[in-house]
Formats: sequence, structure tokens, C-alpha cells
Amino acid sequence: MSKRALKTYLSKLPKKALEEQILELYEKFPAVKTYYDFAFNPKEDKLVQDAKAKISNEYFPLKRRRPKARRSVAQKFLKHFIKLGVDPHLIADVMCYNLEIAQTYSMEKNVPDSFYRSMLNSFNEVIQFTTVQGIFPEFRERILKIYTETQQQKWLFEEEFSKALDIID
Repeated sequence: MSKRALKTYLSKLPKKALEEQILELYEKFPAVKTYYDFAFNPKEDKLVQDAKAKISNEYFPLKRRRPKARRSVAQKFLKHFIKLGVDPHLIADVMCYNLEIAQTYSMEKNVPDSFYRSMLNSFNEVIQFTTVQGIFPEFRERILKIYTETQQQKWLFEEEFSKALDIID
């Protein structure tokens, strides 16, 4: 069904039937429930704090011995936040936090090459996201600090990290 056909269908429904359909969608589909829960009670700060705690737990676990250090955990949160329409400043904050916690982790642990490639992707994404959203100036100092730390730790792909920043200038 096209969007246009849906609009026509919905406009012909009586208000009571429309309400019943929305309630049915809310009960049947978790994504709809999540959307409405967020739309009517957006606790963005709580969502961000939960995300940061889980990202931190990936690198510095509280309950298990070995860290998993998966970038995918942060990516799932970021994708979910973008889908919900969370404030871009908060999304960029989580993106930067993910890189910062990964840098802290890499200081203490020997990490595989794939870790650096993954973090390069995250670095490119935070630059692209902040630029597209028009909030790069607010995150410039933090991003430059992340870049400087990659150079000091002698991360692999130093040149690619540098090229990511060249896009801005």
C-alpha cells in the first residue's frame, strides 16, 4: 500500500475506528510501543546514560572477566536513537563516548587490527554525523582530542584518521 492510499484510507475512517487500530498496533508491535512510549515520555538523558553504561560494560565488564569490546553494541544504540529522533547532540555525545572508552581500553589491552578498523569507521561516522547535523563546531574540540589520542597511542591507520579530519577543513 502506498502512503497516498493509506492517507485516503485513514481519512475515511471514523475517529473511533482509527483509535482502535492505533491501540491494536501498539499492542501487537513492539516497535510501535517503543515509539509511542518515547514520543509521550522522552527520557533522552536516561536512554543516553543506559547506553553509556552498556558501552562501558563492553570494554570494562563489571560481572564477567573478559571484555567483549564489540563496536556493534554502540552501533545498535546509535541506530535506535536516530530512529527514535533523539537530540543530535546526545547522539554525537554517545558516538564520542564510544571512541573515548575504546581509547581507554586500548591503552591497557593489546587489541587486534580489526579493532582499529572498527574505531576508524566510528571516527568517520561521528565526523560525518556532526557535520550533517551542523553541530561539528560544538564537538570539534572533543573530536580533535580523540584524534590526538589515536596519534599518541600510535593506532593503526593513522593516515586514514588524518584524512577523516581533512574532510572538515
